[in-house]
Amino acid sequence: MNMTIEQAGLMLAEPVAYADETRLHQALALLRREAPVHLVEAPEYTPFYAVTRHADVMRVERDNALWLSAPRPVLGKRAFEEHAREQAAQGIQLRTLVHMDDPDHRVVRAIGADWFRPKAMRDMESRIQELARRYVDRLADHGGECDFATQIAVHYPLYVILSLLGLPESDFPRMLKLTQELFGGADAETRRGDTAEDQFAVLLDFFAYFQELTAARRAHPTEDLASAIANARVDGRPLDDMETASYYVIIASAGHDTTSSTVAGGLHALIEHPGQLARLREDPGLLPLAVDEMIRWVTPVKEFMRTASADTSLNGVDIKAGESVLLSYPSANRDEEVFTDPFAFDVGRDPNRHLAFGFGVHYCLGAALARMELKALFAELLPRLESVELAGEPEWTATTFVGGIKHLPIRYKLRR
Repeated sequence: MNMTIEQAGLMLAEPVAYADETRLHQALALLRREAPVHLVEAPEYTPFYAVTRHADVMRVERDNALWLSAPRPVLGKRAFEEHAREQAAQGIQLRTLVHMDDPDHRVVRAIGADWFRPKAMRDMESRIQELARRYVDRLADHGGECDFATQIAVHYPLYVILSLLGLPESDFPRMLKLTQELFGGADAETRRGDTAEDQFAVLLDFFAYFQELTAARRAHPTEDLASAIANARVDGRPLDDMETASYYVIIASAGHDTTSSTVAGGLHALIEHPGQLARLREDPGLLPLAVDEMIRWVTPVKEFMRTASADTSLNGVDIKAGESVLLSYPSANRDEEVFTDPFAFDVGRDPNRHLAFGFGVHYCLGAALARMELKALFAELLPRLESVELAGEPEWTATTFVGGIKHLPIRYKLRR
């Protein structure tokens, strides 16, 4: 299908575009080739520049003094941004690590950083392997046919991250619904409603839940991440209710939805590329490389925004202070200048300089955990998987922020 550069740019503000990956990647390839820094003026959105080449995304990520997360860390409609400003004036403001710049970002990131360092990951490894076994057993219990995305992929990483936080299992369904509503606000199947007020109500429900959790952990500290957040101090003072709730929200939601998308998308890629599946089963030592290729292939975080703090230029395009850029990670991760045969799924790809975890000071806090979860699940699944095929058409989430396959009907045979 032929499209103009303007049409290609507008797709980045169309949630349904991300549910049609073939068409999306045609648009992104056109932008990389013809207009790698392109002004997008989409209805209902404040204008932004789409940045689609790997080198330019890296250039922005590296210079976090020039390119700021605030006040526009992710792409949202003008109405939602205005509603968020009104709520912030009343003291109700989601302010996660994604929203912050230094020095606040550096200080607040440190609160949870120890929980994601290599030693902490090693301590969690046996628990994650146990959960991986549980969910592959659950796959066996489904009797040879299931929707892998909704019945396995969304539950396994949610269980991991909420166990890390120390939340009771009885609360997991509530957290699943809230995280899907938070990231699925553009998808008719998962959103709570159509208005900015409906989307903001999801945040208020998160805040109410986590305020109760903070009070409980302060009264009775425990040995979990929720307690570390509740009892953290910055400059000698405890975090306030909005700060603690924001920290929980980013851990609970970002640690879940991104990994579940990659679990489902990773299996889909193996089904669509049976030669790569056979190669991986013959050489399990490739699994760490295969996991990174799944992450590149899916790229569950579609974009972050940055705003120029001073007049500057990027790839020959002048950008004024206060203007914003959209960093397109799916585009950067298919950049022909960086990846050999970027549209090939290659379980042995090495090197793999993907940017799915971001880069620089905002590099994903949970990257090691995500890799460990994926490795554990596929290490458990592949030796037991006699056969697997699609049992229907996969469906992708309509989104402009985080998402991937939301339905993956499969037919399979598993060894017990």
